[in-house]
Amino acid sequence: MTTLLFSHAAFAAHEVPAGHPENAQRYQAVEAALGGEDFAPLIRKPAPMATGEQIERIHKSSYRQALSEVAPAKGVLRLDPDTFIGPFTIEAASRAAGAACAAVDAVFAGEARNAFVSSRPPGHHALPGRAMGFCFFNAAAIAAMHARAVHGARRVAVVDFDVHHGNGTEAAFWNDENAFYASSHEHPQFPGTGRASDRGAFDNIANAPLETGTDGEGFRRAWGESLLPALSDFRPDFVVISAGFDAHRGDPVGGFFLTEEDFVWVTREIAAVARQACAGRLISVLEGGYRPAALASSVAAHVKALMAA
Repeated sequence: MTTLLFSHAAFAAHEVPAGHPENAQRYQAVEAALGGEDFAPLIRKPAPMATGEQIERIHKSSYRQALSEVAPAKGVLRLDPDTFIGPFTIEAASRAAGAACAAVDAVFAGEARNAFVSSRPPGHHALPGRAMGFCFFNAAAIAAMHARAVHGARRVAVVDFDVHHGNGTEAAFWNDENAFYASSHEHPQFPGTGRASDRGAFDNIANAPLETGTDGEGFRRAWGESLLPALSDFRPDFVVISAGFDAHRGDPVGGFFLTEEDFVWVTREIAAVARQACAGRLISVLEGGYRPAALASSVAAHVKALMAA
């Protein structure tokens, strides 16, 4: 078995204003990087649309309907200071969620060891009833709930190494004793959530807020001493990675100083926990990363680590 790669041209069609960091160049850079000879063994599949049932395991039906009603036929509409919706946004976000669910299906079916969803827009800030922080549908959380609803994975986990805290995932999982969320993130930083004392209703949330300037040593310490042991103790039946790469030292949005090797390390360590807990069942969904060259090299390193897991 090898690694699946889900992608789709719709991910480049989601429009944002000129100069916005979450732009189509991100997707194009990743696609180019994963088109190299090293990635020939990947099984490539087009990202399908998510169903309403899949999306509504996390998001309110009224919210999904409101997005459809407000989406413009042309141009872009500002939903908040950072988040813009255009004619192709809902398709892109729906395909990100649909690909994440299809990746779960494929891993449970034994078609591949794991999978990477190369998508945009990201999703981990999307709340059950609100778009924010570039995000519309929380693909990682939707995938975790799909693993539970369709494949009987009672205990599901999302682990997140984006430089920003995934407040949407935390909110969706807070009161669910069989859903676990772990995050390392810069603090203070958008969206301002993710305190170490925020543990969830069932001690099912593990946050590691790290100061601006954190390098690989501090990042690895947080995961090695806190987040990975918490994930292991949770004993997940399925693991989803919210794979954000804006903690890279070259990223213009984040304030961390990580390198590609730090992302390789954390990928290997998460995969090792998954092997022990749930026969290695995991998928990874792209979140942030806003300098295309740094994003491309980081994703390439991450996917190579998945292929070797």
